[in-house]
Amino acid sequence: MTRTVEVDYLVIGAGAAGMAFTDALIDHRDARVGLVDRRRGVGGHWREAYPFVRLHQASMFYGVASTVLGGELQVDGPEAGLHQRADQTAITAYYDRVLAERMVGPGRVELFAGCDYLGDRTFVSLDTGERYAVPEHCRVVDARYLAPEIPAETPPRFAVGDGVRVVPVNDLVAAGPDERHYVVVGSGKTATDAIVWLLTHGTDPDAICWVRPREPWMLNRALVQPDAATYLGMVADLMAAAAAGSSLDDVFCRLEDSGIMLRIDRAVTPTMAKAPTLGTWELDLLRSVTHVVRRGRIRSVRRGHLDLDDGSVPVADDALVVNCAADGLKNPPRVPIWRPEVITVQPVRAGFPCFGAALTGYVEATRDDDTDKNRLCPPSSYGNTLVQWAEMNVLGMRASASFGAEPDIADWARGVALNPARIPPDHPGSPALDDALARLQAHTGPGLARLAELAGLG
Repeated sequence: MTRTVEVDYLVIGAGAAGMAFTDALIDHRDARVGLVDRRRGVGGHWREAYPFVRLHQASMFYGVASTVLGGELQVDGPEAGLHQRADQTAITAYYDRVLAERMVGPGRVELFAGCDYLGDRTFVSLDTGERYAVPEHCRVVDARYLAPEIPAETPPRFAVGDGVRVVPVNDLVAAGPDERHYVVVGSGKTATDAIVWLLTHGTDPDAICWVRPREPWMLNRALVQPDAATYLGMVADLMAAAAAGSSLDDVFCRLEDSGIMLRIDRAVTPTMAKAPTLGTWELDLLRSVTHVVRRGRIRSVRRGHLDLDDGSVPVADDALVVNCAADGLKNPPRVPIWRPEVITVQPVRAGFPCFGAALTGYVEATRDDDTDKNRLCPPSSYGNTLVQWAEMNVLGMRASASFGAEPDIADWARGVALNPARIPPDHPGSPALDDALARLQAHTGPGLARLAELAGLG
């Protein structure tokens, strides 16, 4: 027997995107929402994240529009003066609180945790097998389109020989920092987190072998802060570098010279531009690991050997292999966010997915015509290669100009902490902000035109 759920929206996925969309939607429209997730609660992948994970960005840029996550400055440690970055416990507690205090209630949001969406407007309980359906007038919202893979749920993509110990990064704390040898697999944020954790817990850098299939570019965290002059000044410098760049490699080197981009090894030109933020103190630690393997992806691990795309390398027989490789930033094809059969939540501006999802919820709540909604919120994507990074910035800046030209959206965005480019209505102004805005105005046009040319965009 199938139970009919009388809702106006069925949001599939209660992670960051689904929560941000739903929060903005119900704050600006009288709507009933069914929120479906296969996990046992809200918060998405954060419920299964490794225990020492933190947001790589300031907490204020994450979460939902109605409720600020964090906001305090760090008062000590290597990031004193920068905004706090929430850990896993704080993030999951935040989403639980948002659900209980802001969403669940008569005629608002009903959570269906532990349920799997089957398609055709139906979903099923993974525990009881009970089936649910929504009426024809209900709009389906896919908030899983760019859902990340996480190491805890992603088996190794390489063969594992007898006697080899391979653990996901989630199990690194249980294994402890006292192993004699480690092999850390991955080029992205998870791998850098794992190495920083090991080094800050006393592991000798020489005990770590780091398999980096690609070299990454990363953003200097000190410049991606909830401060208008700092953030907009960084964007102005980015546009100036783009306008002057002879190639994308040259653009990134100019960004490095201006302190915006960081790379671990200045002797190697990175090809990966997912561009998470990184502290310079973390960069110093990462550079202390000198045993780096750059021979492509691992094909198999044997006792004492790694077999890679480009040959084999020896490692210690007793090495603990820490698997940090998972597709955390997906790059499926961009599709119109609003289609008759589904609303597909995707990034809108460059980066900052929670702001994009909240913006999508606000536009859905305040507009009736899907064509107009798609004009206001054309999808962007995440960066991966340098070309994709350039595409992300060009498409995101174009979208920002589109939705920013709407007075009500501009007013809403100025009041939302998720928006990194906002100048709050009560901002007193400053010479630094005036300078950042003047440089932004001067460099944005030429910078975007050059980035579009380098990315092959019309």
